[in-house]
Amino acid sequence: MRITVIGSGYVGLVVGACLSDVGNQVVCADIDEQKVQRLKRAEVPFFEPGLSDIVRRNLDARRLQFTSDVNEACRAGAVIFIAVGTPQGDDGSAELRYVKAVAETIGECLKSGENVLVDGQKIILTKSTVPVGTTEQISKIIGQNAQIPYVCCSNPEFLKEGDAVNDFVKPDRVVIGTPAGDAGQKARAVLRELYEPFCRTHDRMLFMDVYSSEMTKYAANALLATKISFMNDLACLAERVGADIECVRQGIGADPRIGYSFLFPGTGYGGSCFPKDVRALTFTANQMQHPLRILEAVEAVNADQKQILLKKVLAHFGNDVKGKRFAVWGLAFKPRTDDMRYAPAIDLIEGLCAAGAEIYANDPEAMENAARIFAHLGSAVKLCDDPYACLEGADALCVVTEWNQFRRPDFEVIQSKLKAPLVFDGRNLYDPERMKNRGFTYYAIGRGQALPV
Repeated sequence: MRITVIGSGYVGLVVGACLSDVGNQVVCADIDEQKVQRLKRAEVPFFEPGLSDIVRRNLDARRLQFTSDVNEACRAGAVIFIAVGTPQGDDGSAELRYVKAVAETIGECLKSGENVLVDGQKIILTKSTVPVGTTEQISKIIGQNAQIPYVCCSNPEFLKEGDAVNDFVKPDRVVIGTPAGDAGQKARAVLRELYEPFCRTHDRMLFMDVYSSEMTKYAANALLATKISFMNDLACLAERVGADIECVRQGIGADPRIGYSFLFPGTGYGGSCFPKDVRALTFTANQMQHPLRILEAVEAVNADQKQILLKKVLAHFGNDVKGKRFAVWGLAFKPRTDDMRYAPAIDLIEGLCAAGAEIYANDPEAMENAARIFAHLGSAVKLCDDPYACLEGADALCVVTEWNQFRRPDFEVIQSKLKAPLVFDGRNLYDPERMKNRGFTYYAIGRGQALPV
C-alpha cells in the first residue's frame, strides 16, 4: 500500500518507519528541510530505542522516503496520515494551525491532477492528538477545494515514549473512527488490511464513530495522569501519617480492578502528552460548560508535585542553599527518551539555581536538550558525561529520572564523593532501611524520613 505521513516528528516517524517495515511504500513529508536531509541519512533527530535501525533498514530497501515536497507526497499516498504537532495554546487549548494548514494543502492536491487512490478514494487519517470535532473540521477544509473522492477518519496514537516502536508493532488496541456511509465502510476495510500485520495474534481493531475515537485518546491520557496525581497526593499524606507508600502501592495494585500500572509516586508527570492533553480536555469541557473537576485537581496536584523535591531540599537546609552544590541524576521526563518537555528536573534545577545553588547534572540521553534548556542559567549548571563526576564535592544527590543505570549504583563511591551522605530520591529507587544501614540520610516520596514541606 502507498502511504504518506505528513509530519516527521516523534509520532509521524514511528508510524512511517513501522509501516514501511512490513512492506508498504511510505513517504514521510516535513517542511523542515534540515530535518529531511538528516532523515535521508538515517539520522533520527531524537532518541527512541530501535527506531534508527528501522529507518536505516527501510531507507536501504527503498520502502521509506523523506521529502519536503508536501504536495507531491499528498498525491503519492492512497492513505495519508496527518501527524503534525498540536502545541498547547495560551489558553490551554490544542493549537490546530498546523493541522489546518495540512488540510488546506491536501484539499489543493485533490483539486485536480494525478492522485493515488485506494478503492476509488483517498483516505485521510488524523494521527495527531486533536480535540473532538477536529477531523470533521479537516474534512470541511479539504472539501472547499477537493474534486477527487476522499474520506477523513480518526486514528489516534497510543505510543509511549521510550517504547513507541513496540507499542506500534504490538498494539494493545488500534482505535479508528470512521464516518457513517459507504465511504466510511470502505475505509474500514482498507485500514483493517493496513493494520493486519500488527494484529495477527488477535483482533485489536476497535472501530467507532469519529467523535468517540477522538475523545478516547484524551480520556486515556487523562485517566493515566489521574492515577499518577492520585498516588502522588497519597504519598504526601503517607509521609504525614507514617505510612509507606510503597506498601500501599503493592496493596492496591494487587487488586485486578486497579492493577500496578501508573501507581508509582514521584516528582510529577511531564512529557509531550499528559500536560498538554489534560489541559486541552479541560479546556474543551469548560467550553461545553461541563468542567471536569477531577482533571482540574489532577493538574493542580501535578503542579505541586513538580516542586516536591525542591521543597524537601530547601527544608533540609533550612531554606539556605546559597553557594551549595547539588548533583542531579536524570533530566529527561522519563527514562528511554531524551524528551525534556515539562520535565520535573527543570523545576528542581531552576528552583535551586534561583536560590543560589549550583548544579552538576547527568542524563544518559538528554544532555543536548538540557544544554539548550539550561543555557540561560549559565555557569550555574554544568553537565557531566559521567554520573559519578557530578558527585565530586556535592552537598547532596538528587535522583529525578529512573534510568536503569541509576537503580543499582556504587553507593560506596557515592558516599566517598559527596560532602555528606545525603540523597533526595524523587523516584523511590532505593530502600530506606538499606540506605540508613549504609549511613545515608535519605529522603524519598511517601516513605523514608519525612520533612515538613
